[in-house]
Parts: sequence; C-alpha cells; structure tokens
Amino acid sequence: MESWGSAPTQLLQVLRETQEPLGWLPAGALERIARALDVSIARVRGVVAFYSFLYAEPQGEYRVLFSDDVTDRMLGSGERLREMCERLWAEPGKPSADGLVSIDRTASIGLCDQGPSLLVNGRPLTRIDAARAAQVCELMLSRTPLAQWPAELFRIEDNVRRRGVLLDDPIRPGEGIRAAIARGEATGTGRQAMLDEIKQARLLGRGGAGFTTGVKWESCARQPVEPRIVVCNADEGEPGTFKDRLLLTRYADLVFEGMTVAAWGIGATRGFVYLRGEYRYLLDALRETLARRRREGLLGRGIAGRADFEFDVEIHVGAGSYVCGEASALVESLEGKRGIPRNRPPRLAEKGYLLLPTVVNNVESYCAAALIALHGAAWFCSQGTPKSSGTKLLSVSGDCERPGIYEYPFGVTVREVLEACGARDTIAVQAGGPSGVCLGQDEFDRRIAFEDIETGGAFVVFDGTRDMFEIGRHYAHFFADESCGFCTPCRVGTSLLRNLMDKIRDGKGSQHDLQTIEELGRLLARASHCGLGESAGRPLLGTLKRFRPAYERRLGSSAVEPAFDLDGALARARRMTGRDDPGAHLGDER
Repeated sequence: MESWGSAPTQLLQVLRETQEPLGWLPAGALERIARALDVSIARVRGVVAFYSFLYAEPQGEYRVLFSDDVTDRMLGSGERLREMCERLWAEPGKPSADGLVSIDRTASIGLCDQGPSLLVNGRPLTRIDAARAAQVCELMLSRTPLAQWPAELFRIEDNVRRRGVLLDDPIRPGEGIRAAIARGEATGTGRQAMLDEIKQARLLGRGGAGFTTGVKWESCARQPVEPRIVVCNADEGEPGTFKDRLLLTRYADLVFEGMTVAAWGIGATRGFVYLRGEYRYLLDALRETLARRRREGLLGRGIAGRADFEFDVEIHVGAGSYVCGEASALVESLEGKRGIPRNRPPRLAEKGYLLLPTVVNNVESYCAAALIALHGAAWFCSQGTPKSSGTKLLSVSGDCERPGIYEYPFGVTVREVLEACGARDTIAVQAGGPSGVCLGQDEFDRRIAFEDIETGGAFVVFDGTRDMFEIGRHYAHFFADESCGFCTPCRVGTSLLRNLMDKIRDGKGSQHDLQTIEELGRLLARASHCGLGESAGRPLLGTLKRFRPAYERRLGSSAVEPAFDLDGALARARRMTGRDDPGAHLGDER
C-alpha cells in the first residue's frame, strides 16, 4: 500500500506485490486490501480468479511453470515435466503433499528460441534438458534459495541473427525527442509537426493489427479532454513471439524515447508500460532506465529544457492473461480490473484509461517512432514496400538451425527467411502465432507485408516430422484456455472446437465433425466480441485447408458419432454397485 497508494486502479499491482513474498494470497490479505482500496471483496476475489498468476491457495515453496508453447513441446517439455514430477513426488497442477513444489503448464513465456523453458517463482530458465531438469530438482529438494542457484541456469540469450536499421541504429537517449521539438520549431507548427511526420512515414502498428499510428495519435491529440495518456503494450503473449523481450532487455531507452515522442506529439503527461507477468524479471532493469532518464532530464518536468513539456512513465505488471494483449482489455487491467475487452465505440483515443484520451502502441512501434523523429519520414519510407514502410522484427523458432530475431525490410519472402534460419524439409510456417495464418509449401514465395502476410512477428517453422493435426489441436486448447468467457460465441465456440479436436484424436470423428469445425471457425470470426475469439478458428481452418489428410486419417467413421461416451460415464456407477455384467453396459444396439 505504501508503494502503490490507495486508488482502486492499483488493485492488481497491490495484489501482485502482496503475493510475491507469500507465494499466495490468504483470505485475510484480500479482505485487508479490499478495505484499504475501498473496493468490494467480490471485486478483489474476481480479479484474483481472472489472472492465472494470482493464487488464492498455497502453491508450495517453489512454483514451477513449464512454457506450453508448441515449440517447447516439440523440444520435449512434456517429458521434462513428467521427469520432474516423478523426482519431486508432485502431480501436475497440484502442490506436492510436503508443500515443497507445484508444477504446472502456462502459455508461452517468450523464450521459444531457447526452449524447453520454464519459470520458477517467476524467474526464467531455458534449455531444460534431462540433466538440467535433474539439477533443478536437486536444488529444490535441498531447499536452496533461488538467489543461490547457479547463475548459468538463468542465462538468457539474445539470439539476434540479422540486424537492420532499427537494431543497428546508434541513436542516443534524447536525440529523437530533441529532433521532434526542433522540427516543430523550424516549421512553426509545434507538436503537430511530429504528428505529420508519423503520418507521412506511414507507420503501421507492429503488434499485428496494422492500424495507422499517425491517425491514432492525431485523433487522441484532438480530444478536448486532458490529461492524455500514452500506453506501451508490452504484453507480448502471442505464442511464438519474443521480439519485444529483446527490445525491453537491450533497447529500453529506445522504447521510452518513442513513448516520449508520442507524448510530445499528442500533449500527454502520463505514460504506462504494461509489462506481461512472464517478463516480471525485467522490471528492476526497466525501472533503473527510467530513473536514469529522469536524472538526465528526459522524463519528468521540463523535458529537454522545455518548460511546457512534462511527461513520466509508470510500469504496471500483468498477472498472466493472454486476452490482456488486446488494447481495451489491457486498459481495463491497468485500471486494476479483470481484463475484459471493452465495447467499441468509443475508441481508446477518445475514452481510454479512466475515460481519458489514450494511445496504445506496441513496443516495436514506439522504437520505430523514435527513429522517425530523428531521421524523418522519407528515411523511414526508403525501407520496405510502398504500402508497408520500414522494417519488421521476426521471432523465428521451431524446426530450424538458427532460431532467434531477424530484422528484415517489409517485403521479404517466407522462403528467404527459411533459408536464412537454416530450415530444412519445411512443410508449414505459422506466421503471426495461433491468431495468424498457416502457410503451406506453395505459399513460401509470399511476402511479409501488410498487403500480403500481416504478422506481429511470430514465425514458427514445422518440418516433415510434424503432425499438423496435433499442431492445430494444441492451438485449439490454447484458445479455449485463454478465452476470458465474456461473450458466448468465444466462450462456447472455443470449447466446442477443443472438444471436436479431441474427439477426432480419439478416432471418433467423422466428416460431419470437420464440417462443424469449419462452420464454428467462421462463426467465431463473425460473432466474437474481440480479436481472441475472432482468431480462435484460424489455426484449425488453416491446417484443415492445407493438411486435410492429417485430419481425415484419424476419422473413425463416415457417419456421425457422439462425442459423449455414455457407457464410459456409467463406469463409476458400475464400480459402486459391483456390477460389470453385460446388462450393466450399453451395447451398440442401444
């Protein structure tokens, strides 16, 4: 409470920091927090229930979460999880009887290029082979504090394989801000000059949606309400994406520079970075960068010597929710609520954080904005294609020799990326993560660009050893698990898709089920409340279209078969009554 104050908007941060030393949130703590923030206990409990990294029950001294990205599974994460459970006498999803450990799965933790990976009490460990898994188990069995674990266990590699104008630019802190101010003074248009430059640069959002950044900023700047807010969406939750992790680790100054440039353009005084819970380990370093920028006059009052320029940034950490990557859900979470996407209109540029005019952009977008401020729109447009200016960071993982970060000008072909990363016998690429597009071999000459293949950066490679039905089934489970449950099409539709894929896996599917998958996928795209539901059917529609034999060879019958096994459901009753004779079973004739 001393750190965050008593505003209800701080609820999530107070809960998160209360839990860190305790490992969970006792009922007494929830009641005390509710009183201190003057919110109902029902709201507090609702927030705890919504976020997967908040716990209302003890989780053990060590909380182990295996990254459940498809690439981690491809590298053997399932086997490592089983081995650790056996060594530690733990059952997945439950604390061990001795209170030592709990082991479970979570969605991607942004380390797909160096998996299998996991989190132990929020700290990431990579390349968990059998030997390393055994070492981690011994450390936990001896109850060694994490601070005393070998440093090599926590080493994270950058894996930058190809640099371009963004990753190689030698911009120094403050240069972009001063250039933006000078441009306004030279043209006599003040802050508008920066908005015009962003529009002329044709900067499109790098998070995947591709909305025109200049239009968004100008719409916010024209709102008569103050203060205005700048938000950086660092909730990089799309499985297969990890570029923002690199930018936040090695290019934090550039991120904050871009946010400050945006603040100058729209007249904002307050900014937030929404950092995904899986990146909690980056928080201290990011705060140190902010403190240094304040000392250097690049944040706070009188930025760059301008008495009329005041802006500062606060970091809020999420608590495990994929849907909070959606901009309006993120703003709800910033306000200390459950991350439920809002109805639109109004748009966030009109009524965002606390109903104030707000711009929300991706980490990479702010980096690009800082470079545009320094070098100008013409320089930026010299890279890429006529409709897609600049460069794009790709997070390459999966079946390739050199996974990592690749920066290319927009317009690069899928085939060029595959050759660069050392992919062999590739049968498919999932571009943009589960919510993106599945590309077959006949599409490898297509281009990464907003006019062709839009992507937030994920580029997952699958070779001929992979079963594309199982890839689709994994993604079906992912969307069902991550649905916030707000709207019926998504809540019910994702569960139906998951169940249908499991039914087909079990050999009980039919052609009718394949038809139902296609119909549900189209229904979700039309009727869902937000982008999660709209995208949930894409990986199934994509793999079904391009790899239909992988589905059809599992079909058990050409006729319709029920997914529910009534005779199996009666097994418990048979055990209770001690019967297992033919009369206690439902035969095929019934």
